[in-house]
Amino acid sequence: MKEKFRDPQTAIRWLFAGFTLLCLLAAIVSAILYGWTASDVCEGLGRICTQSGQTVKSYFDSSYGGFGGTFLNAALVCAVCLGLFCLPGSKPDGVSVLAFFLTAGFCFWGTTILNIWFSFAGVLLYCLVMKKKPGAMANAFLFSTGLAPLITEMLFRYPGEAWHGFTGLGIVLALAVGIFIGFIFPAVLPHSPQMHKGYDLYNAAVPIGLIAFFLRSLLYKIFTPAPPASENVGLADSFVPVSVGFCLVVFALAVVWGLALGGGKDYGRLLRDSGYNVDYGAKYGSGAAILNFGVYGLFIVLYYLLIGAKWNAATLGCVFCMVCCCYKGSHPANVWPIMVGYVAASYAAKFVCGLTGAEHTLMANAQAIVIGLCFANGLSPVTGVYGWLAGVVFGMIHYTFVTCVPLLHGAFCLYNGGFTAAFTCFLFIPVLEHFCKTKKERKELRARK
Repeated sequence: MKEKFRDPQTAIRWLFAGFTLLCLLAAIVSAILYGWTASDVCEGLGRICTQSGQTVKSYFDSSYGGFGGTFLNAALVCAVCLGLFCLPGSKPDGVSVLAFFLTAGFCFWGTTILNIWFSFAGVLLYCLVMKKKPGAMANAFLFSTGLAPLITEMLFRYPGEAWHGFTGLGIVLALAVGIFIGFIFPAVLPHSPQMHKGYDLYNAAVPIGLIAFFLRSLLYKIFTPAPPASENVGLADSFVPVSVGFCLVVFALAVVWGLALGGGKDYGRLLRDSGYNVDYGAKYGSGAAILNFGVYGLFIVLYYLLIGAKWNAATLGCVFCMVCCCYKGSHPANVWPIMVGYVAASYAAKFVCGLTGAEHTLMANAQAIVIGLCFANGLSPVTGVYGWLAGVVFGMIHYTFVTCVPLLHGAFCLYNGGFTAAFTCFLFIPVLEHFCKTKKERKELRARK
């Protein structure tokens, strides 16, 4: 049995299945502890599916999904994703881990069991036209949900500003937009690494962000005057025991599993890896990769606890949106400089605002910055290739961009932070390459002296 789990594809599927079951278990336990019936949980799930993807309240709030409805939504979406990775032709790898946990993270704010199907229809149409097996396109199915809030807008609000129920026009609009997204996304995705030279781990953020930019311009500038004002996610609520408790269970089990598979002996080498163009599961084995999932996850939780982040559903989702890169390039050793950069930038901005008399609202524990940091870890290859100082600087640059980029896509793109990381690379990777040497180059120069 142990040898069976050493196979990367098998281990990845079991990792997905384990998380799905833990979400379902959390939904059941939450319902029992808070006295919710099955009907209450389903009603909570219904409220999640029929509200804006950018909401003032956390999904955990009882007037929205509650704990039971929120975890049930995550369990159902994850079960669908797991099913895709079990189809013929599917070969889950490090990118699949990124796609799965990125989608899982957004199940806590933005992605629902209702709004995923419309872009899925577009990817399915792409498979039929291009004669590809749906299982082989499982990653594309999951990444296409990056515009899930826009689908919800089409379904329940567009073209006006009033929120309404299901209508024939809403269904047609959502299906049309979803098919457009899902059909062109797989064609654009392969070109993404060439744009940022492989330094942004969130490859899917580039095509999703550009598609969002186009659709925002078309739908809300050409056809209607302007998009509705976006709302902040999860303000003024914090559910520490539920959020932190769930994370500790997930990541502690992953650490135990990784050690049981013998990952401890290779984990030291993994921590010294640059994270550039790598798949940890293929390079170091399933044990080390799963161990990294657990250790890196606990590291993220510790960071959010230290900065005093509010543990609402959005923050819980951020943890899994961040840990999703555990197979493809991120680990504690190449992410801590980016975290330091974010904290340093927030204090530098506070100091400057103090001199100018301007109000400073973007400290490291502000919700927008907490969400931004979770995607800034996509720049971890910069740290791995150029060193910790480059990581600190790129973290500060990402902090500067992250609250401005939503103006391009109307806050409909869930992958805003990954899109921001791409912009950071577009502008500053050429600067880095022109003026700086990589760690490897510096080491070779020292050896010659």
